[in-house]
Amino acid sequence: MLDLHTLRYSQAQEAAHRQRILIIDDQPAVHSAFRAVLTGERGRGRAAVRPDFEIDSAHRGEEGIDMVRWALAQGRPYALAFIDMHMSPGWDGLETTLRLWATDPDVQAVICSAHSDYDWTEVVDRLGHSDKLLVLRKPAEPIEILQCATALCRKWQNDRLVREQVEQLEEEITTRTLGLEAANQQLRHLATHDALTGLPNRVLLDDRLQQAIAHAAREVRPFALLVCDLDRFKLINDSLGHRAGDELLQEVARRLATVLRATDTVARVGGDEFVLLATPIATAADAAELAARVMDALRAPVRIAAIDIHTTPSIGIAVYPDDGLSAQMLLARADAAMYAAKQHGRGAFRRYAPGMDIGTEHSVQLESELHTAVKLSQFELYYQPKVDAWTGEVRSAEALIRWLHPTRGVISPGEFVPLAEDCGLIGAIGAWAMRAACRQARAWQLAGLPPLRVSVNLSASQFRDGALVEGIRRALHDAELDARYLEVELTEGVVMSDPEKSIAVLERLSEMGVLVSVDDFGTGYSSMSYLRRFPIDKLKIDRVFIDEILSRPEDASIVRAIISLAHSLSLKVVAEGVETQAQLEFLVSAGCDEYQGYYFSRPLPAQDFEQLIRDHAAALAKAGVLSDEEAARTHSKLASYLRRT
Repeated sequence: MLDLHTLRYSQAQEAAHRQRILIIDDQPAVHSAFRAVLTGERGRGRAAVRPDFEIDSAHRGEEGIDMVRWALAQGRPYALAFIDMHMSPGWDGLETTLRLWATDPDVQAVICSAHSDYDWTEVVDRLGHSDKLLVLRKPAEPIEILQCATALCRKWQNDRLVREQVEQLEEEITTRTLGLEAANQQLRHLATHDALTGLPNRVLLDDRLQQAIAHAAREVRPFALLVCDLDRFKLINDSLGHRAGDELLQEVARRLATVLRATDTVARVGGDEFVLLATPIATAADAAELAARVMDALRAPVRIAAIDIHTTPSIGIAVYPDDGLSAQMLLARADAAMYAAKQHGRGAFRRYAPGMDIGTEHSVQLESELHTAVKLSQFELYYQPKVDAWTGEVRSAEALIRWLHPTRGVISPGEFVPLAEDCGLIGAIGAWAMRAACRQARAWQLAGLPPLRVSVNLSASQFRDGALVEGIRRALHDAELDARYLEVELTEGVVMSDPEKSIAVLERLSEMGVLVSVDDFGTGYSSMSYLRRFPIDKLKIDRVFIDEILSRPEDASIVRAIISLAHSLSLKVVAEGVETQAQLEFLVSAGCDEYQGYYFSRPLPAQDFEQLIRDHAAALAKAGVLSDEEAARTHSKLASYLRRT
């Protein structure tokens, strides 16, 4: 048995599905007659097949309109209204119909009239042509009333369904249109902004630069363009990974935004290159002040992965119209000024001056030629001996790359290696050097020379390359060279950038039998705890300490400390940059194991190096028949002999 609440809910649902009809007539008998016809109260058999109508009554037009308004407020509007043409007092049928449609434009209307004083023309004049209107002449047959009610209610229902579907379709179209507009807006934003930093990209910068040129030309006011490049960003990227590099770029972008005025623009146009558009400015000095603010904003370290990263910008400035009238010219000259700032020690800013772009054009040309050099393998390895500081024997050599330029001759690594790192060619060049060094070491063995170990320098990007160990293994295999005759050299900064990862890579190299040296030791900030854990074999003392080892007690103390530290960790010590006998004698007295430098020999091509080794071996053999006093001076005499030959 249903409870009262369920019964009432069921009745409400049933009422909601019935179509409502309103009868507006001033005669009560008419209401009774219409209700009997429409609800089937006169015959139960016929009521079963009749539509289910809900009938309401109003005796005046004003009352009927109030009921229509209330039905709309309830959300259950009337489908049809039967309206008497003549009602008194109050509105007639035409006025009531007009008011009815003003209140609910969708309700169907049947005007009932027993008089002939209204013709159809007058009805149309007052109500207009409408498919919601029928005129029924009294007295009407029940079937006529029922047919009107059934047909018009079905029409009202169909119209309502169509309207709902149209509204739903319009809503869906609106939603999709808004979605498309949002998507288009997002696409426009992505097309004009950098995805990583959210700053304008080159596309938007070009547009704003063209606008700035137009405004400046019209108002005769200058503006400045600043190209800002982060110094040594590639080292950070290679050492700490791209995620750390991305975090650094995002922080730099935030800091740059803090130094701008509302009218200025900062854009990211390359990996670590930002462009600031300062418009307008009063004088060129304003641009210099902005560059100084940028330097200050980037001075504080950025903490990433528990490491404080210090980065400095090199900034180039070009001012419109003095330094260029076109966007292309301004960008090129600001870029040239930026490279000039880098050449003057980095971490500085320079304004464009005539002649600066010559160096930029040279760099672009050199980069193009370097790509060709990689394709054609236009390189050669030179070898510098590493000499035993006690016996004078040469047991190893460092391989140093040279570029054999077809028109410029031999180019030293200091000129092209930084460029190779910037343009992403260092990996290919380093792999070539590794293969060539292994082949040459094996060739010397086959030529009858005493076995020599060859050391090859690894760049930061090479060391972080996941294929490094396999590449070295393959180079050794192809050359048929035993791994113990290969040594790799890494700078202190590369090894210490990510100590845990460095340990993993170095352990794999050590397991192969490859020796590892830490180059430029003493110039970085090594952790002694990590140094103890590193599977390394040698420390190389940087030449900056050797240059003034005799004139600066501090340098002498540092060298002695490094040698003592290395020996306590069972590591060999190599001093590089030895140029005088006095430097060598100091190193011997301090216990240094090996040295290299111009005092013994400059780097030589493979053929000359081979001859040097043969001559050296002969000189050592000759030294074996000297007196003890002469033998004590053998080492320095050998050096003098080899320099003369």
